[in-house]
Amino acid sequence: MANVTNNRPLSPHLQVYKLIPTMVMSIVHRITGGALYVGTLLVAWWLIAAASGQASYDWANWVLGSLLGKLVLLGYTWALLHHMLGGFRHLMWDLGYGFEKEVSTKLAIANIIGSLCLTVLVWVIGFLIRF
Repeated sequence: MANVTNNRPLSPHLQVYKLIPTMVMSIVHRITGGALYVGTLLVAWWLIAAASGQASYDWANWVLGSLLGKLVLLGYTWALLHHMLGGFRHLMWDLGYGFEKEVSTKLAIANIIGSLCLTVLVWVIGFLIRF
């Protein structure tokens, strides 16, 4: 009787696949979607604090204005913009455009570059308006 387990093909594993931009953007799109839940809870907390009185509002502003708070808000801004641009990419695919390998790869790279540039732009404008 032959041992059939030794002749069975192995399933592909992550070590077999070459990491490509569209694969990375798919993973990052899912991660940013999850991060948006946490960031939206922070925005809701800030709005509730604003409605709860001056002391609560001052405390929320202090937390979000700290270095750690600003880093979290920077990450939230990037996640929001990155997820939005990824949504536009998916909308384009839903309409039947951009399925060619070269186009989808360029869109994936544009997504990351665009989200980083837009994040910097939003924060620069935010700091300019503040002063």
